[in-house]
Amino acid sequence: MSVFHDAFKGFDPNSLDVSTAGNWPIGVKIVSYVLLMAVIVVGGWYYYATDKKVNLEREVAKEKGLKDSFQNKAFQVANLEALRKQMADVEEKFSELLKQLPTDKEVPGLLDDITLIGTDSGLNIGSIGLASERKQEFYVELPINISVQGSYHQIGQFVSGIAALPRIVTLHNYSIKPTKGEVSMSISAKTYRYDDEQ
Repeated sequence: MSVFHDAFKGFDPNSLDVSTAGNWPIGVKIVSYVLLMAVIVVGGWYYYATDKKVNLEREVAKEKGLKDSFQNKAFQVANLEALRKQMADVEEKFSELLKQLPTDKEVPGLLDDITLIGTDSGLNIGSIGLASERKQEFYVELPINISVQGSYHQIGQFVSGIAALPRIVTLHNYSIKPTKGEVSMSISAKTYRYDDEQ
């Protein structure tokens, strides 16, 4: 106890001046060094640990996304054969649908088929003609304007005949008006072709 007392001998805490730290009693110097080291160690540990904690939290947050990604990829690998078969089926169906779309060379033949259906139904053909084609995102729309005259029964037969064509043809914007014991019909038919440029 006397050594400790001697180390602080003549020390007045109110007279502490940093500029005269070299003249402080040895006990005050040791306590000051210990406190300074403690502050440096605690401060360094705090900044080091805080940085590591932020990194840890960031990595923990990534973990869930990585687990989900791993599960998705594991599912895809486990079902790769089924997915390949499904892709082959989709490609086959797509090629079947493409076969139902007329090519540029087949459009005149399609107009002939529509004309033949109209005459077989007993209709008087006013006009059947192509309008300007309209480009869509993956296909080209080919509108066909049709004007015919006949009985309701004949018009119904004509529309059924167009629906039975092996090519995809849809009917739109029809107008039916009675004229002299018969009816006249104007209708827009549309067929489509795949846009090779897209």
